[in-house]
Amino acid sequence: MQIVFHILLLPADRLVSRFVILSHDRPFQHWDLLLEIDAGSPLLTWRILDDPGEGTGWRAEPLPDHRREYLDYEGPISGDRGTVTRWDAGDWIAVEPVRSLVDDGGILEVRGTRWQCRLRLSPGDQFWTIELLPD
Repeated sequence: MQIVFHILLLPADRLVSRFVILSHDRPFQHWDLLLEIDAGSPLLTWRILDDPGEGTGWRAEPLPDHRREYLDYEGPISGDRGTVTRWDAGDWIAVEPVRSLVDDGGILEVRGTRWQCRLRLSPGDQFWTIELLPD
């Protein structure tokens, strides 16, 4: 499988985009974090391995970019790949300029129905970390 990521500059305090977290039941229970970068691009995606409703830090794995339809989609996934339901959705901005979110991570401000906070996405050796930051 080939994973394709977009490399781009995210300007702080300028780019307001949508995000969604989908609860996904296959191949095991996890949550998919999908970030819109711009109106025409696929969504940057991470698989969150820990329940995003518990704690202040979560392990995540980068996934290939996903189709934009997932910003609004709930239901079965083709190819018997399970079902997704919306866990959270809203807007996000980059708090500081980031050369490449998928390479370097970054700090995001998210405003959803559940998550209304700042998050740090950090790459690691085995997993990424998504960390809730104090206000």
